[in-house]
Amino acid sequence: MIKDIKYYMELPYTKVVVLQNDKSGRYYAGRVLELKGCHTTGDTELETLENLNEAMECHLETALAYNDPIPEPAQLEDNGDFLNLPQSLYKTLTQRAKTEGISLNQYAVQLLGR
Repeated sequence: MIKDIKYYMELPYTKVVVLQNDKSGRYYAGRVLELKGCHTTGDTELETLENLNEAMECHLETALAYNDPIPEPAQLEDNGDFLNLPQSLYKTLTQRAKTEGISLNQYAVQLLGR
């Protein structure tokens, strides 16, 4: 299989968009968790997602041009008996833990310790 820009753009990368309020104003910030340095901003969630797709394409094109390694999205692990969660909730918690840069267990401890 040829791993070209089309291949990578169709992979299920984790895109995160959050509302920001800081000294520069109110805006949305977006990033692709698996692609270090791939981020953008926008005035709306939709605009930010569109900008993020463009940023992702540029990021991947540059990596391909320089033969840099491109991480693929991590496959979700089987949640085993972790609290016997529904798959959708497990996926949400796993993504939030990734956003925080910690393991699912560490994230659960944080949530439960509040």
